[in-house]
Amino acid sequence: MTEPSDVHATRAAYNTVAADYAGLLRNELDTKPFDRAMLGTFAELVRSSGGRAVADIGCGPGRITAYLNSLGLAAFGIDLSPEMVAVARRDHPGLQFGIGTMEALEITDGTLDGIVAWYSIIHTPPARLPRVFAEFNRTLLDGGLVLLAFQAGDGPRHLDFAYGHEIDLDAYRLQPERISELLVQAGLVVEAQLLREPDGKYEKTRQAYLLARKPAAA
Repeated sequence: MTEPSDVHATRAAYNTVAADYAGLLRNELDTKPFDRAMLGTFAELVRSSGGRAVADIGCGPGRITAYLNSLGLAAFGIDLSPEMVAVARRDHPGLQFGIGTMEALEITDGTLDGIVAWYSIIHTPPARLPRVFAEFNRTLLDGGLVLLAFQAGDGPRHLDFAYGHEIDLDAYRLQPERISELLVQAGLVVEAQLLREPDGKYEKTRQAYLLARKPAAA
């Protein structure tokens, strides 16, 4: 099967920026109370159901994976970029990281208590997001949770320079209402939404967070 050109471009871009990306964002959560609150709520809900197994899809250098583990979850990371995975394994040697794509996860049906996709759906063209969310549904246990974070807005933004490197990458700003619709169409139930204003420093648009659950089988 021929790989979509956007998947190739995303892998190439993140292979290029991996080391500098990791260094620049290493301590970003320290300055993001809303991010910590959403991740903390997700972790508490997973633990309260007796679960721990969580996949960080599009994990990059593993900072969110490591944070989830610090909250008592058994999180592992998957990323499209081999260089990102190499950095994650270097920086977090006690955790598990693998190479893969969110559109075809090599995860057994119904085995995850939770999935986090932290600013990782933004490089998938919106027309293919139903396939991504169907994969999330497939791999979750009944009652399992999905937490998404993404930039709110409309349309693609092309990046030709980021993290000190020339790249060729599209990033999509997404409307929370539309993403909620797609989650519901994939069989998930949206339980919470947070939309916050940009931080006034690096962010140029509002930031969105959605929490959804796979309902129990009838």
